[in-house]
Amino acid sequence: MAATTAPAARREGLELITVNGVRIAYADTGGTAVPLVLVHGSWGSHHNWGPVVPGLAEHFRVLSYDRRGHSDSERPPGQGHFSEDVADLAALIEQLGLAPASVVGSSSGAVIALQLAAARADLLRGIVVHEPPLFGVLEEGSAEALAEADLEAGPLAEVGRRIAAGDHAGAAELFVDQVALGPGSWAALPDAMRAMMTCNALTYLDELNDPECVSVGESPLATYGGPALLTSGDQSPPIFAPVERRLARLLPQARQVTYVGAGHIPHVTHPEAYVAEVVAFIQSAEANSDDHVDQG
Repeated sequence: MAATTAPAARREGLELITVNGVRIAYADTGGTAVPLVLVHGSWGSHHNWGPVVPGLAEHFRVLSYDRRGHSDSERPPGQGHFSEDVADLAALIEQLGLAPASVVGSSSGAVIALQLAAARADLLRGIVVHEPPLFGVLEEGSAEALAEADLEAGPLAEVGRRIAAGDHAGAAELFVDQVALGPGSWAALPDAMRAMMTCNALTYLDELNDPECVSVGESPLATYGGPALLTSGDQSPPIFAPVERRLARLLPQARQVTYVGAGHIPHVTHPEAYVAEVVAFIQSAEANSDDHVDQG
């Protein structure tokens, strides 16, 4: 993966910050409200959160950012690892004075949020995670694990081959239509989203080659006692359901919500419902926290 030069600061309202030696582009609504950090999934950028930021910003200080290697953030050379994404998220929270923050993650961004909860719970007020592809938690030999193995050997392997061959648009189309959203979804995406995914294809090749992206330390995660919201879509690929069931056992305090009529990206397709659930969850968690302080 070739190094790239980070964009100029304040481009399209973005700021730049150097964390762990890498320049990260971020957007911050500012203010003194409860801080909320949004972590995008594979192929994406902070723009994925555009439909929900205005609604969330009515209640919180909202920070969204481009993960390393994505869009306007710097792309370091060499194989990337999820441990770097987790370290970047921790550094962003600390360097921007946001701790403790609520963290919302979608798809692989949800994996990063969960890995942070396992490693640095002190930085968190709570977590909201939507359909993390944590296939490493599936029981070995189970029907779900075998289905995921077929996915890896088939469509995901072909996605990797296309990226390596330079067919980034073809790889993105295959991923969207056969893995994430369903047949015909690529053609229905806005041009800007298709361009963004094509631009960020190389980062997904890193993910395919990094076992950290599908696993989490289950014992450390089980010690996380903070508020947690696990969400899913009733139109999503079925492979995510057993992962959520496993996470619910590891995080018994977690609330579970299913978005009716939505799939893997409810913050894009059902923004009003998404904002309502996140706001209600965080406000409830904050109220409970205040009650505990008062009683203490």
